[in-house]
Amino acid sequence: MIPHTTRQFIDSLIDYYISEAASYKQLARTYSEEVEDIDANAFGIIVGCIYSGFLQAYQNQKQKPLLEDTQEFTQMIKTRAAQIKRSILDAKI
Repeated sequence: MIPHTTRQFIDSLIDYYISEAASYKQLARTYSEEVEDIDANAFGIIVGCIYSGFLQAYQNQKQKPLLEDTQEFTQMIKTRAAQIKRSILDAKI
């Protein structure tokens, strides 16, 4: 199980990336010649950044996430995926 403080940290990361979706959509647009779906690309970049933060939180504690932790992280993202997608779709760039 993901420790409470790490879970709060991940939630705050999700909130941050939702609030900064326009920046990540702009970054995704940079690769529009290689990737046709800018919104899906932005979603992937955001989730990748959040996942990196998840791994860094464990590394800072000199731990590795267990399979169950990774599954719980995935569920956290699934639960908030609609919010992330909406923030990307609503982003004005």
